[in-house]
Amino acid sequence: MLVPTAILFGRVWQDNSSRHSSTALEQKGVEYLTALAPLINSLVEYESSAVQGIGDAPDSLKPAIAKVSDVDNRLGDDLKTKDRWTGLQDKIGKLAKVPGGQLAVFQAHSEVLDLVVALYDSVRRNSELNRDPDNDLSNLQQAVAVDMPAAVQHTNQMGTLANLQQTRKGPITVQFGEEVLAVQNAVANLTDDLQAAVEDTKSQTLSGSLVTTLDQFRRGIESMNRGANLGGDPNIATIAVAQSSLQTALNSLAGVTLREMDKLLDERTSTINYRRTEAVVLGLLAIVLVLGALIWPAAARRRETPAEPVARPVGETTRDIVASSRSAGYGPGARLPSAGNVPGAPAASAPGPYDQLPAYGEVNPTRQERSGAVR
Repeated sequence: MLVPTAILFGRVWQDNSSRHSSTALEQKGVEYLTALAPLINSLVEYESSAVQGIGDAPDSLKPAIAKVSDVDNRLGDDLKTKDRWTGLQDKIGKLAKVPGGQLAVFQAHSEVLDLVVALYDSVRRNSELNRDPDNDLSNLQQAVAVDMPAAVQHTNQMGTLANLQQTRKGPITVQFGEEVLAVQNAVANLTDDLQAAVEDTKSQTLSGSLVTTLDQFRRGIESMNRGANLGGDPNIATIAVAQSSLQTALNSLAGVTLREMDKLLDERTSTINYRRTEAVVLGLLAIVLVLGALIWPAAARRRETPAEPVARPVGETTRDIVASSRSAGYGPGARLPSAGNVPGAPAASAPGPYDQLPAYGEVNPTRQERSGAVR
């Protein structure tokens, strides 16, 4: 019984440990994605201001970089992001010295945003969030690590190209149309993934948390599309207002999604820890039961075995002395006649060794041998 129990326990423990390690890695991925959200928001703001001729980075960029650097120092080895983040930092540092006009600045910032989106994807893959077995977490990670960064990137570039289109024609118009379509595609994918997550989840708060922020995001997209005015001249003021609204909505949506993901992973960790404790308790119980099954019968047999009588030499008994004494009129403990108390016998100075008749049960082997000899 112990051998198959040990084998089953080992398999359960191995599966439990594997799930625990996988969940811990996914939690690290969620933490890294949480740090990336402020960075991409700061970078799109930096792009918009740089294209308009403002070379200074926004105040939010420096703390956003510091936050990602801190997370990367702790989790970069596990998530294999150190090299990618080092290269991205170098690109961000060179944005302030980009030579050329508006298009060159726009291209440089676009390359940085592409690297940020690639870092998002690298984190979700290396943390194995993209392989999560639960449908709600699988859809949420797709929404927060693929759809949202794409929506942030394309809505910002759509607004930037709308401003550039006022002074330039030709390729800018085509690129602007491509960005509008990219925004619509990212929004459709984001909506579908969030809807799929809500439809298949055990979380009691996911649906309520997403409804408000998702509606706000959709209203911003509708306003952005009206300002784009495909086929005509874009309305810069409308796009600017919609872009600001979308920025706020995406920040809230990303925060809600990441918190829900972290909560779901915490619940999974608690379940795994409970099952690990359960496996240990059941394993110990199996050992106790097997040991009890081995020890208890042996102890019971030991209690039931009668004590063996003491062997006596053949022909020796204590009944002879007792019977002889009783036939002579002496009871147990009576004094036998001796020279001192038999009439006509000479007096003795002290009682002999046989003057005192032993009581029943007090006969020793020496007296038995002597009484047998007398007989």
